[in-house]
Amino acid sequence: MFLKELRGRWRLHNLSFHRSPMNLSQGTHVGGVSVATTNGKEMLTPALAQRRDASFLSEGVTCRAFIYEPSVVVPRPAACIVMAHGLGGTRSASLEPYAQLFAAAGFYVVVFDYRNLGASDGEPRQLISPKRQLKDWQSAIDFARGLPGVDAQRIGLWGTSLSGGHVVMAAGRDSGVAAIAAQCPMLDGKGSARLALKRASLHGLFRGVAAGLTDLIRSAIGKSPHYVPLVAPQGKLAVMSSDKAYAGCLSIVPADWVNKVAARIIFTLPRYRPVLHADRVKCPALLIACADDTMVSAKAAAETAARIGERARLVVLPIDHFDIYHGHWFDRASAEQLAFFRSTLVTRQASVRAS
Repeated sequence: MFLKELRGRWRLHNLSFHRSPMNLSQGTHVGGVSVATTNGKEMLTPALAQRRDASFLSEGVTCRAFIYEPSVVVPRPAACIVMAHGLGGTRSASLEPYAQLFAAAGFYVVVFDYRNLGASDGEPRQLISPKRQLKDWQSAIDFARGLPGVDAQRIGLWGTSLSGGHVVMAAGRDSGVAAIAAQCPMLDGKGSARLALKRASLHGLFRGVAAGLTDLIRSAIGKSPHYVPLVAPQGKLAVMSSDKAYAGCLSIVPADWVNKVAARIIFTLPRYRPVLHADRVKCPALLIACADDTMVSAKAAAETAARIGERARLVVLPIDHFDIYHGHWFDRASAEQLAFFRSTLVTRQASVRAS
């Protein structure tokens, strides 16, 4: 019930340009909710976290982020959850409901855009490089550790789709990460490529290869990228060519989202296989896979959990890739994530309380 009310309140809040919906007179915060009145009747609604803009440098490039303050009174220093989106996604593409949920539970949250995408700097635009994005993850983690009020020993990572693979890689490289959660994670590029090949016609396959080669050649001679759509209906040239993916992606992105990427990603993704490095993860891990996923391999999530071992928890939902951002399945997945982060990041050891 709390999840549904928070998500609904966030939508009203988002549509009303950050003014209190329904002209509610705000009262005090009680256990993560604000007491308000409307038409003389008392009601309880989840308190919205304050959000501010921030930035940090990653290899000299400015990456921009949102920071969410805990919206309840919690001991400081407090735990922090670092978040970023998947393939071509940005901080404004339906990540706020998750961030608000975590902030309402007493966590700091940092949501950032990778270099070359969204609000972050970096040229060429719309270039997706897992190698560079992993460096952005480390820079974001280091940035979060230095925030006033944040406990540097209690940093959790949250990823979705491609970033679900990134958090596995990041935790394997940084032993100070305390916990990771990944939903519909892209953990095996080879497995995802097999799914794409099943959807593609021979003509579509040739067009994709030609686009990728064109982009690589242009890059080698110092030219601007050759772009293709990230997502398109079935039969159209795109990194993800599928009616389901097209509708699902458009259901979560903002109006100003840019539907194009440098075509070289067609060759890069199949070689990106976080599953092979999962045994390096030494912190608790929650993996939420989608059994009917047509974009990434659900089998790879099970293999990743097995490689991580007893520190991993695997949850499999009977849905497709983009279903997890909506309705009941958002509620289910985010409740699992919240319970996981509470169990792994919350501690009674603190000295200073929030004002």
